[in-house]
This record gives sequence, structure tokens and C-alpha cells, in this order.
Amino acid sequence: MASVKFVDTTLRDGNQCLWATRLSTPQMYPILDTLGRSGFHAIELMGLVHFDAPVRYLKENPWERIRLVHDKIKAVPLQSLMRSNCLLGFDPKPDDINQLWLERLVANGIQRIVSFDGLHDWSNIVNNLRYTKKLGATAGAWLTYSESPIHTDEFYVEKAKELITQVPDLDLITLEDASGILTVDRVRTLIPAIKGAIGDITLELHGHCLTGQAPLVYLEAARLGVEILYTSIPPLADGAAPPSVVQSVNNLRRLGFTHDLDLDAIEEIRDYLTRLAEVLNLEHGKPVEFDIFQHEHQIAGGVLSNLRSQLRDAGLSHRLDEVLEECIHVRRDLGWPIVVTPFAQLLVTQSVLNVVHGERYRIVPDEIKKYVLGYYGHPQSKIDEDILDRIIENGSDRISSVPPELLPAVSDLRKEYPDADDDERLLRY
Repeated sequence: MASVKFVDTTLRDGNQCLWATRLSTPQMYPILDTLGRSGFHAIELMGLVHFDAPVRYLKENPWERIRLVHDKIKAVPLQSLMRSNCLLGFDPKPDDINQLWLERLVANGIQRIVSFDGLHDWSNIVNNLRYTKKLGATAGAWLTYSESPIHTDEFYVEKAKELITQVPDLDLITLEDASGILTVDRVRTLIPAIKGAIGDITLELHGHCLTGQAPLVYLEAARLGVEILYTSIPPLADGAAPPSVVQSVNNLRRLGFTHDLDLDAIEEIRDYLTRLAEVLNLEHGKPVEFDIFQHEHQIAGGVLSNLRSQLRDAGLSHRLDEVLEECIHVRRDLGWPIVVTPFAQLLVTQSVLNVVHGERYRIVPDEIKKYVLGYYGHPQSKIDEDILDRIIENGSDRISSVPPELLPAVSDLRKEYPDADDDERLLRY
């Protein structure tokens, strides 16, 4: 019988999607031993927001989190995401800053690093991937799923081929469905097409339950030969989060698949997290009803929850659907960027401004102007000239029409903070 492996993303994606990345290191600590012996192929611990939120809201050192978790879980590789070449902000960072970030991830205990770029502009991440390999870590990349006139199976095959041509020793590719819109029908054509393009490179699948389809998609993906699935442990599963590992295992077992998980250990973790959620009045992930509107606007769970909160605070909750409809229009105007960080946030911000001011692109955030000028990479489709002109005209005059050269910054950073170590310097940067 075929075997399926699982990457646990409870502490990273479940935490991010359902608990706003507020699960603290002390709250994680009691389950780390059990998590380490649960049989997961890898444990995804860090994304970029997992450096921001601990400092900003929890008053924690995220580097210390990595060291503490690694000390408790030595037998299972820890994984971190690397978003494009821009770390925590939207603007690209110099190569030496990105390389120092990778060095410190590995030095503190991260053994798998998965890079992604929302435009699939591989020039933004190939240096990261090559340097990850040089550091001796496992290197992976996302193919981020989207629905649009340009995101065809052929698009993903071409992007996969480009990627492995530039990084021939890449270890894995993850088909990432942040918007939760991948369907069983699409999987039946897309996965064989990607597998045919990447050969022996491992193909993983990471979905979200925003439309309730991900659990079914996982079953079909396993049938099609995807051997590694990303899941979370309830209550940090379902809803906006990835599928539940418990239900996924039950479903796959009935189809004849085997696994290496210790389900008793996972139940211990589930019990602990359930009690924690009750004590702290935190959300339990629950299955959701299918909503075809999600396929149209494609706004992922974390961004959607922030949008609801901000509209409520501004007394504009009644305009949520209007803003989401506008997101569809703005995305088309901007050449169909995939609705993933940072472009999800850019689409939402511009859409809110368009709705509130009653005129498209009357007010243009700096990031939107930078996007159309190529600061973040090449848009995936041509932008209408009238839209382009309006954005450039109404955007800030301070933004150069040509992206600035990125100069090395590590040497100056070390001079600025001579008594700090590189971990602290990067947090201050």
C-alpha cells in the first residue's frame, strides 16, 4: 500500500490563520516533546510574520523560539518560509541581508527553508534557494495556486521548468493553495502536469479549508502520487487553516494509504490545544460551507479577518462585500497578481480606498505604484495603459520610475549595532 507523509503546520499556519500568530513560545513548550515523537516528516515553525508578531505583540525573541523548539525536537527537521527577497517588509532587500537571514535561520535550528514569490518571478528567490543549498539545508519553493485567465496548467508547468533549470538541485516543490480554491477536477490535470515537468523532485501539497474543498483535494492528490501533505492539529485546523491531520489520516486510511504518525501523541496535543483555546477564549477551526465568492475574490483567511476587523473599526462593516467585489476588479486591472502576501494586502488596501472615495485610483498607496513600476518583479500580465497612467499620475512623486539599486547593508548594520549579535541586528533592521 502507498504511504503518505505529513508536514505539521500547527505552530505556523494554524497559529497564523486562526489565532493571529499569538500562540506564544511558553504556550507551545508543553507539547514540543510530544510533537517531536508524533511521526511528522517535518514541522513548519516559522513564517515571516512569526518574527514580527512575537516581537510586536508577545515581547518575545523569535530566534530564541527557534532555538528552544529545536532543542526539544532534534529528530524532526524544522521548516521556515522565506518570502521573496523582502523579509518582513514589501520592498526588496539586498542579497547580503537575505543571505544573513538564511544563515541565522540555519544556525538557530531551521533545517528546511521554502521560498516563494507571489509573482513567480524566480529572479527574486533563486539566490535564496542556491544559498540555502550552500548552507546544507533542504531547499524548496512554492508554486502558488490561483485562478485567472493566465494561471493555466501550462503556466505552472512553464514556471516549474524555469525554476528547476535555474536551481537544478532543488529538493522539493510545494503546490500551495493559500486561498483554498483548488478543486478536485483541477487537481486531476494540474498535479500530473507538474509531476511530469519536475521529474524526481518531491511534490508536496499545502491547502487551506476556506471553501471546504481541501480535504477532498488531498485525497485525490494522494491518489495521483503526492506523498507529502500539510496538515494541522485541531483546534488549529479547518476553517481558514489547513485540513485536520486527524480527519485526513482517517480518510486516507479508508482508501488504503498508510502513514507513520503516532495518533495517540497527536490526540495528547489536540487535548492540550483545546483546553488552551477554552481558557484563552480562542477560535476553534471548524469546517466551512462552500462559497463560490471565495473563488472570485480569492482573499485568504488572515487577510480577510483583518479586513473585517478594520472595516468594523471604521464603521464600514456593511461595505465588506462591496470591497471584495472591488478586489476582483483591481486584480484584473493589475494583471492578475496571485492573492498571496504581499499582493493580497495591496489589493485589499487599494480596493478599500476605491470604495471609500468612490473613484478608482484617486488615492494610490506607494506599494501599488511600486508594483506597477516593477519594484517587486515583473507583473504576470500586461497592465492596461490607462490604468497604469492613472496609478503613476496619482501615486507619490517621491517614487522613482526606476527601482533603486540595492546596495550591500550588512557591514553598515554591524557598525550601527557593534555590541549586538547578528540575530538582534536583523530584528532591528
